[in-house]
Amino acid sequence: MRNKYLIMKINEKTIRKSTSSGCDTVGDGQRASRHRCCEYVFADKWERFSGIKEELMDTEKARLLELRKKIDELSYQYYTLDKPTVTDYEYDMMYRELENIEKAHPDWVTPDSPTQRVGSKISGGFEKYTHDRPMLSLGDVFSDDELREFDQRVRSDLGGESLEYVVELKIDGLAVNLIYEQGQFIRGVTRGDGVVGEDITNNVRTIRTIPLHIASDSPHIEIRGEVYMPITSFEALNQQRRDDELEPFANPRNAAAGSLRQLDPRITAQRKLAFFAYALGGNSGIDIKSQEELLQDLSDFHFQVNPEYRKFTDIEDVITFIHSWDDRRDSLPYATDGMVVKVNSFAQQARLSNTVKIPRWAIAYKFPPEQAQTKVLGISVSLGRTGVLTPAADLKPVHLAGTTVKRATLHNEDYIKEKDIRIGDTVVIQKAGEIIPEVVRSLPEKRDGSEKVFAMPTTCPACGSPVVRREGEAAWRCTNPDCPAVIGEKIAHFVSRDAMNIDGLGDAIVQQLLAQDLIHDVADIYALTKEELVDLEGFGEKSADNLLKAIETSKSVGLARVLFALGIRFVGAKAGRVLAESFGSVDALMKASTEDLTAIDDIGPRIADSIVAYFRDAKNQALIEKLRAHGVDMTAEKKTLINTTFDGEIVVLTGKLQMFSRKEAEQAVEARGGKCTSSVTKKTTLVVVGADPGSKYEKAKKLGTPIISESEFKEWLER
Repeated sequence: MRNKYLIMKINEKTIRKSTSSGCDTVGDGQRASRHRCCEYVFADKWERFSGIKEELMDTEKARLLELRKKIDELSYQYYTLDKPTVTDYEYDMMYRELENIEKAHPDWVTPDSPTQRVGSKISGGFEKYTHDRPMLSLGDVFSDDELREFDQRVRSDLGGESLEYVVELKIDGLAVNLIYEQGQFIRGVTRGDGVVGEDITNNVRTIRTIPLHIASDSPHIEIRGEVYMPITSFEALNQQRRDDELEPFANPRNAAAGSLRQLDPRITAQRKLAFFAYALGGNSGIDIKSQEELLQDLSDFHFQVNPEYRKFTDIEDVITFIHSWDDRRDSLPYATDGMVVKVNSFAQQARLSNTVKIPRWAIAYKFPPEQAQTKVLGISVSLGRTGVLTPAADLKPVHLAGTTVKRATLHNEDYIKEKDIRIGDTVVIQKAGEIIPEVVRSLPEKRDGSEKVFAMPTTCPACGSPVVRREGEAAWRCTNPDCPAVIGEKIAHFVSRDAMNIDGLGDAIVQQLLAQDLIHDVADIYALTKEELVDLEGFGEKSADNLLKAIETSKSVGLARVLFALGIRFVGAKAGRVLAESFGSVDALMKASTEDLTAIDDIGPRIADSIVAYFRDAKNQALIEKLRAHGVDMTAEKKTLINTTFDGEIVVLTGKLQMFSRKEAEQAVEARGGKCTSSVTKKTTLVVVGADPGSKYEKAKKLGTPIISESEFKEWLER
């Protein structure tokens, strides 16, 4: 690429000089003739060069258009769909190439170029909110020399005066703007396109590291930072999604983004998100002079502030500090993709100002993804509780991102074929989101002919039964419902924390019980005796008593947990809770038709069909009876309607309610057959307006949505 740009810099003067250089060596009588000759030579050379230049220009222009189209598509996949298809590093490299082309050809820059946008499209479903001050993105650098160039630009723009840098870890999450008035939290907004974001207040409220009140009398203050998902929460969430046969999140950032965009705040609350504060937006009456002072004040406000920041006066010390994280960042309990370098003084920041899209006083140093090459020693297959066969690459041990990697998931048969991964291949691996080992690609050029193409087994590796691949699915499944491996996984799920929560009954003990023929299904757990347990390895009388107590306690966890614990396909914790509230007992649920089930919010045809099929099976019916006989409570407090005043209504509450709390009003609507949502859309059927309503009220008027006052709402409730 560099050679192309150098060629473009060659001009007419350069060619003319090289063409005529020989004329000075001839006599006076020959010089005029030689000059005419040189003009002919120049004309020929210039014509040929112009052709080359035009060809290169056409190639560069085509590449520019290609990059713009590709980056726009990737941005849509990343920001709007939350489904990235390339690594951050690959995206950054494409973006950098586009920037270089546009720098070489400023006249090619157009307003619709990705380099001229602050952010990307906003996904629908939430009310829009305009930030007081734009939430600008940061410029990226990828090398020490680029950091030094940034430092030189900053010092030059400041006239050589002394300055300080604050260097912070770049948290890999979702940027959020928190708005406080008189110390009270009133709104949480996503970054969006940098100017307009999405109002996700109800979801933000569930994040425990965000204070609902701060010690500030400011009429208006915006606190900005990053919502992220701790690695332990991310791993637990992905395991749950795999158990529910849902696609795992690619990395903690996407998990955090998906969690904040949930329409049900209860789901967000379960995701155990966290928040680091690091910036100030629009504000009134706030006098803070530096980034370091701001971080200290944010901590005093009881925000979580990342402690791993440092202050420096020399860029070389900054670089040393950044590289000190090369071998340490993998030990952090959260994901980070780089470091942020900021001019400390707010006065100097103001003088340096911003471009249209980025601040001139800050830069992000992006960590390159750590990759390693290793050998695929074999491909093994494991079984999940639903009987799905999952292949994994058994690797020659290799050190990667702070750990020794011996195994990497290969997801399914299609994944292996798409990447052409063979036993014996040399492959490139990296950790997806710095967390999960994954095979990036195979290296066919390193094959010696001994490699073997992998084929999924035709029989179950655990029980020898046939396996099948259903139409429309990528997974192969064991056909034997009594497969010991499947039973073991089902029992392990049944006793897990979010299911029956039988503390002390781990995988190893489950396998002992199965091996000793003491249990054959989940119901047999409730028939275990003290005498049977003390005979097991690792058990004494006390540990046996404790386990039996935990088993007895689990009988009363309620229908919602039981439904989740049973491992009914597609029925996760949320669906279990909805079904329990809707039917009140397992007996009522077992009699429900597909039509009965799909009439319930959040229960779609796929879940409904799975439930009907599960309870139609005679073995599952027998299991329910065994659990009942052992005293397992399979009832719940059914959500009953007071009346049908709001039947079929989709209600939005806005403004300050005087007669009810927001929660009381929502419960009142739901108890009368209605549903409350957070944003006004074309589907909204009624808006209840309290004091000082905002944009929801205006939008309702614009759409012609029926609007009632709080006093009218109270009258409706009393009908």
